Amino acid sequence: MNGFEKRAAKIRRKIMKTTMEMLKTWEPKRMRIADIAKAAGVSQVTIYNYFGSKEKLLEQSFKDYIDQSIDGFEKFMRGNPSIKDFVKYSIDQEKAQYSVLSPSQIKELMVDDQEMFGYIQERYEKTVLPLIVRLVEEGKSRNEISPKISSNSVLIFMNMYMQSVGDLLEVARKQDNMDVFIEEMTHLFFYGLCGREE
Repeated sequence: MNGFEKRAAKIRRKIMKTTMEMLKTWEPKRMRIADIAKAAGVSQVTIYNYFGSKEKLLEQSFKDYIDQSIDGFEKFMRGNPSIKDFVKYSIDQEKAQYSVLSPSQIKELMVDDQEMFGYIQERYEKTVLPLIVRLVEEGKSRNEISPKISSNSVLIFMNMYMQSVGDLLEVARKQDNMDVFIEEMTHLFFYGLCGREE
């Protein structure tokens, strides 16, 4: 990458980072290129030159956000985590995500948008799912998972749990002690209502 390309990449990243920062307090539909340009310290023409439209800027910003999240997950998985480590990491990542985007924004920008949803699904199936399958197999070999439970059942249960983490965090925010509540929910994940930690 030559000097011009490096500068261009730096400007693009700055604009996308500013866009994600603005989404903490702005609704996507109310954001204007003029507002983003002012916050990023660039001209509107620069944004149009790099992205073409506000919609494309939002799309690229989210794809970059997703890619960075998956890169972080791959790095985490290289450390050969336990199942407990994985669940804690997943909850921490969801907490971090909800500090950037509200549940309604996530739904609007990552679920309702079919193209974005397809991109997320493809990245999940090609990159994330194989790592989770490996984690489960290794967890079974380390006796972290009961031999009575098939790997497929573990994956289904984990998927159900992860899909409800957003709702769980919303409830957790209303508790007197959010961390204690999440700890209790994590205990339920591993040991159920009657189980005891060994």
